[in-house]
Amino acid sequence: MSARPDTEAPAWPASLPPMPVVDFSLFGEVDTVPLPRHQKLVASFLARNWAQIPHVTHHDEADVAALETVRREAGEALGVKLTPVPFIIKAVVKALQAFPRFNASLGADGNSLVMKRYFHIGVAVETPNGLVVPVIRDCDRKSIGEIAAELADKAGRARAKGLPITEMSGGCFSVSSLGNLGGTGFTPIINAPEVAILGVTRATERLRLVDGEVRSVPVLPLSLSYDHRVINGADAARFTRFVADALADPAALA
Repeated sequence: MSARPDTEAPAWPASLPPMPVVDFSLFGEVDTVPLPRHQKLVASFLARNWAQIPHVTHHDEADVAALETVRREAGEALGVKLTPVPFIIKAVVKALQAFPRFNASLGADGNSLVMKRYFHIGVAVETPNGLVVPVIRDCDRKSIGEIAAELADKAGRARAKGLPITEMSGGCFSVSSLGNLGGTGFTPIINAPEVAILGVTRATERLRLVDGEVRSVPVLPLSLSYDHRVINGADAARFTRFVADALADPAALA
């Protein structure tokens, strides 16, 4: 007799057991602190994105020896302290132009891709109320200095009084940088309806063979999370390597 599928079985996630409800005060003294409204809202979006998007994260490293020099010189010329983020944004734009599938979103029916011809990049910013993602529009048409100035303005306003939803909408791709905090890599959660996000941690020194000599080279860890429904692993590796190579040649990013 052949087995017959059980049509009565509940579909996932209804079949998952509920999260445990624990009275922690039974084990010791506790305090209960309410979550801020903004953090609850962000948490709901992150939980949805993590549960519904099949995430895979690809890791690579970029040689940023030249970038560090160019960044300092450009900052001195502009009279500001430039972080690597504007350069990363420009490198990402070049990669999106070379790999258009990363600049797309799944259609509402799940059977089509919306291919975008614009390049709006979101950047995760820490605020007292949690993370927000201001969007820098038309990054393909803006210089490093223009991107840096706009990002500083939006990050400052986000931390002081918040941003309107119009300045956090319409992104094609997001960048999450933990460079000033440390770490060697992480798995950033995709900001739906985008299909990929780039995580960046602090640059570190690596021994590399350069022109037949072993040298200490600053490298920047890159962590690309991508939606496996849209992007395959080989293209993710090519995309991340493209970004790394672009960062290694910062003069071409202006």
